[in-house]
Amino acid sequence: MADQDDLFSGSGTPFCDDIVIVGGGLAGLFCALKMAPRPVTVLAAAPVGTGASSAWAQAGIAASITPGDTVEKHVRDTLLAGAGIVDEKIAMLMAGEASDRIHDLLEYGVPFNRNLEGELVASREAAHSESRVIGVQGDRAGKAIMEALVAAVLKTPSIRLMEEYVAEELVLENGKVTGLLARGERGNSPHRTQLDAKAVVMAAGGLGHLYEVTTNPPEARGGGMGMAARAGAVIADPEFVQFHPTAINVGKDPAPLATEALRGEGCTLVNDAGERFMLDVHPMAELAPRDVVAKAIFEEVTAGRGAWLDARKAVGEHFKTEFPTVHEYCREAGIDPVTELIPVIPAAHYHMGGIYTDADGQSSIDGLFACGEVTSTGAHGANRLASNSLLEAVVFAGRIAETICKHWPDGSTKTVIERPPGENVRTKAEPPLPELRAIMSRHVGVRRSGEGLKQAIREIAEIEKRNTSVRFSNSLATAKMVAVGALLREESRGGHQRSDFPEERDDFRKRSFLTLAQVESVISQVLEEA
Repeated sequence: MADQDDLFSGSGTPFCDDIVIVGGGLAGLFCALKMAPRPVTVLAAAPVGTGASSAWAQAGIAASITPGDTVEKHVRDTLLAGAGIVDEKIAMLMAGEASDRIHDLLEYGVPFNRNLEGELVASREAAHSESRVIGVQGDRAGKAIMEALVAAVLKTPSIRLMEEYVAEELVLENGKVTGLLARGERGNSPHRTQLDAKAVVMAAGGLGHLYEVTTNPPEARGGGMGMAARAGAVIADPEFVQFHPTAINVGKDPAPLATEALRGEGCTLVNDAGERFMLDVHPMAELAPRDVVAKAIFEEVTAGRGAWLDARKAVGEHFKTEFPTVHEYCREAGIDPVTELIPVIPAAHYHMGGIYTDADGQSSIDGLFACGEVTSTGAHGANRLASNSLLEAVVFAGRIAETICKHWPDGSTKTVIERPPGENVRTKAEPPLPELRAIMSRHVGVRRSGEGLKQAIREIAEIEKRNTSVRFSNSLATAKMVAVGALLREESRGGHQRSDFPEERDDFRKRSFLTLAQVESVISQVLEEA
């Protein structure tokens, strides 16, 4: 950790609010809007909306609003997909507030699909028993939601945006978060900024970019979770990483996504021989839970049989109008999805683990709240149900806003102290992120083993010895949490698959809770064995 004494003071800039939100995605912006007119500052690592995984979400947001559907059915599907470790009370709370949050988004201008009578239209996705995914123009839900929220934020004077600022370290006094250190990355002279805060809301997104094949933007490298872990926060379920079954396999980074809604429309999965391999894998075939489909595709690809999404009959000539985003991805890669198969491969997509929070988004550290993918509320268990991610983000972001406004109703302004980097801030060397991504993909990916995970731990430890970046320390902390969590869970469940423990075990039918100190203890044991 960089010592503040190594940073020399510059001139103060007035107006820093005492509630700081880290993250410019759906969770962060929704939380800021729900706190209005209470002043807040939002830090965004990229221009607001552009570096958020939320903007890339295609299908939509799950809510039981159609005739015949119920909150109880939504919860049941969530429990089934979560492979036995979903917190049912949290799932019930989330599903129960879905309708209200949909209406909030409508008020912010999100153009959800409607029929001729003006009623919201829902589609069906994998592992849902009913049509309950509310989307926008086929596959543009994330983009449309983020555009609407960004526009609303820009019109809200109580929200101050600090774009292209990367949060690096939480500041604690007597075990309570009192602010954070962030690095401004605009221009040729990066500078450190300290923001004092009564509370910090971590909404920094996931960790997908710690893997070589991912659907996540480059900003999603586990920084928020790692930062909280380094500050002493409890991390829950870190081993559960969801791999989206159908990233388009054309060598792009990030990998473009073929939305699950395509399979909901009847598209099938075939191998090189044209065989529908999912028919022999699961009764729901292509509509099986994501972990099941991802594992099956992974097996086909690694066995050399290939995997392809066939949309020719189910969508055909309507592809461009019904799924314009995927159509554009395919055409950029030289594929005509109307007449040709789409090559697919599993890609790191969503992290079910993260900062442990309660129903109001409070972490184990006083003054630190968290919402969105950076958290583990217990709503997803071992495997997230499709389109529950956006729902979880808005539900718990809203609850955090309500809690903060209740306990700290009056905002006050402080001073932003901008400090150029000192000699010991450790930012000059380029972090070995490609090396870490290769390790995570090779040993901590779709299929894992005890020996492979130990090898990953040893290799990550070697990288850590060479690390000179504060920001990369957060990514390394997250990688260690995932690898050790996976090593300790000696079974296969949901998004966590062990080749040496291929079955679920009753004694592991529970959530994981770890601190970085506990993880370091395990790492020491692994290194001693070597």
